Amino acid sequence: MAKATRPVKPKGAGLFGSDAKPTSYAALSTRPLYVLCFLLPFMVLYEVGSFKYLRDSGRGVIETIGARKILAGFFETFGIASFHIPPLVLCAVLIVWHVLLGDAWKIKGRVIVGMALESVLWTLPLLVFALTFFVRRPPAFIGAEAFADLSMPARLTLSAGAGVYEELLFRLIIISVVHFIVVDLLQGSRGVGYTMGGVISAVAFAMAHNISHPGGGTDLGLFAYYALAGLYFAGLFVFRGFGMVVATHALFDAVVLVAIPSATAR
Repeated sequence: MAKATRPVKPKGAGLFGSDAKPTSYAALSTRPLYVLCFLLPFMVLYEVGSFKYLRDSGRGVIETIGARKILAGFFETFGIASFHIPPLVLCAVLIVWHVLLGDAWKIKGRVIVGMALESVLWTLPLLVFALTFFVRRPPAFIGAEAFADLSMPARLTLSAGAGVYEELLFRLIIISVVHFIVVDLLQGSRGVGYTMGGVISAVAFAMAHNISHPGGGTDLGLFAYYALAGLYFAGLFVFRGFGMVVATHALFDAVVLVAIPSATAR
C-alpha cells in the first residue's frame, strides 16, 4: 500500500519568506523582524522630518508623498484619521507576521549591515539606467526640478518617505493582492502571479508620477522610464524582499534629489 506523502513547499524566500527557520543572510534579510529594524530609521526620518521641514504655518504638515496620501485616505474612510497611522500599521503588520512565523526575537547586526551594503549595490544599476535614459533629456533628472526650492533636509525626508510608502503601496500591497488572486483564488502558477503583479504595479507606479508632456498629452518616454523602474523594483521585491526594495528606492531618490543637485551647484 502506497504511503501518503505531504506536498513539498518550494524552496526560497518567495514573497513572504519560507516557513523553515532561516539561517543564511539571504533568508534572514527577508524576515519581518529584520525588515522592521532595517526600515525603522527610514520611517522615523520621514515622520520627524515632515514636522520639521515640510510644515506650512497655515496648514500644518504638508503631505507630499502621493502613495501615503492614498494609504491615509483608505484609513480615513474607516474613521481613522492620524498622520502617523500608515507607519504604525506597517510596524504592526511586520510584528504580527514575525509572530506568525515563530522566529526568534533576536537580531544579528551583521545582517543589518549587509542589507545596507546590498541596497547600495542594487541602487547602482538604477542610477546607470536613469543617467542613460535622460542623457538627451536635460536636466538629467526631470523629477528633481519640482523639489528645487526645498531645503536639503526636506528633500532627504521626501526620499525616505517615497522609499517606504511607494514601495508599501505599489509593491507590497499591489503585488501581494494580485499574487493572492492569481495563485490562491484562480489556482494559477506562482510565476504568473509574480509576473502579473509586477507588471500591474509597474504601470500603476508610472501613472502615479507626473508623466505629462510640456506640449500637452502624455510623455510616453517618461512613462516608459517610470514603468521600467517599477519593473526593476518589482523584481527586487520578489527576489530580495520588502526591506531591500525600500532602501534601494530611498537611496536612489536621495542621490537624485540631494547628492546630484548638491554636486552640480558647486
